[in-house]
Amino acid sequence: MAPRANWKGFLRLSLVTCPVALYPATSESEKISFNQLNRQTGHRIKYLKVDADTGDEVPNEDSAGRCLIR
Repeated sequence: MAPRANWKGFLRLSLVTCPVALYPATSESEKISFNQLNRQTGHRIKYLKVDADTGDEVPNEDSAGRCLIR
C-alpha cells in the first residue's frame, strides 16, 4: 500500500507557489530504536533484563512484560 500524505498544502514565497505534501517518516513494518551513549567513552549503554534471584540474563521472549504491584 502506498503511503498517504498526512497534510497537503502550498508554500508561497513572494511570486512563487510550491505544492507541499507531508508524509510519515516511517512505515509500520520498521522499528525505531534509540541508544543512550556514555559521554566519556562514546560507547552504547546497555540495559539487560536480569533475574533477581539467579542473576542470569533473561531473553526478551521469556520476559512476561507485565508489572506486579504490591
